[in-house]
Amino acid sequence: MKRKIWSYALGATMLLSLASCGNSAKKQADEKISADSMSVTSSRTGVQGDSLLATCVLDGVKATWIRDNGPARLMPRTLFPDASDELIKSLSLENGIPASISTFLVESDGARILFDTGMGAPDSRLMDGLRSLGVSPADIQYIYLTHFHGDHIGGMMRNDSVVFPNAEVYASKAEYDGWMKMPADKKEQVVKTMNAYKDRLHLFAFGDTLPGKVVAREAIGHTPGHTVYQAGKLLVIGDLMHGAALQAGHPEICATYDMDKENAIKSRKTYLQYARENGLVMAGMHLPVPAFMK
Repeated sequence: MKRKIWSYALGATMLLSLASCGNSAKKQADEKISADSMSVTSSRTGVQGDSLLATCVLDGVKATWIRDNGPARLMPRTLFPDASDELIKSLSLENGIPASISTFLVESDGARILFDTGMGAPDSRLMDGLRSLGVSPADIQYIYLTHFHGDHIGGMMRNDSVVFPNAEVYASKAEYDGWMKMPADKKEQVVKTMNAYKDRLHLFAFGDTLPGKVVAREAIGHTPGHTVYQAGKLLVIGDLMHGAALQAGHPEICATYDMDKENAIKSRKTYLQYARENGLVMAGMHLPVPAFMK
């Protein structure tokens, strides 16, 4: 079944308006798209003219995508060695697969939650995105982590200091325990980050309901405790897919980043079907701009 991946291609059906971003050198254009029960409002910033934000409102749950990556991102074909050259060519993906490094700010049941924190690289845009929303790092109440790879926890630290001073951090116990068993050089960033937040770190079991009426669901395979989160009709899928243009139609194909291929495939198939059967909108950390998929 063909899925809808929202893009920023400007069309006559989009409503455009200009508004100030609080900076005389910066302008913001808003695009509003309505499709089925989903309303998506996207924003452009003056940073290289690239899209940075998009907001999806679903039955009272407000999710804002924040693009963290600087330059446009293509996942290389070599990341998917199980895909045949014929398949890649048939999908016109020889030059790479459109993707992103993304985070999501979600407001649900009175809670303000940041799902993952991006790379924390010099050109990362998470802080710019939050500022444009009028949100400071101190305003973040909760951080829910899908897993512990560096492009998901990197934004939690700036050198040796925590970035989010008031956030309660949630991660699956399976993820934490799995990483703690890894070699010291592989888990160095994880240990440093989790220790910095240790007084506010909460480890949950799959199936637990977290603040904001968010349910943590098992999606192991990519990492030992990879988690997807459901808030109403929103499903935050983390790294369930690295190249949606390929994997949405061929969930049996893994990226080399998947630690446990068998379970990664099982999780991908399970949640693609679950989202389809329940009419959910998926928010993915590597989906192409604007990282919502229905």
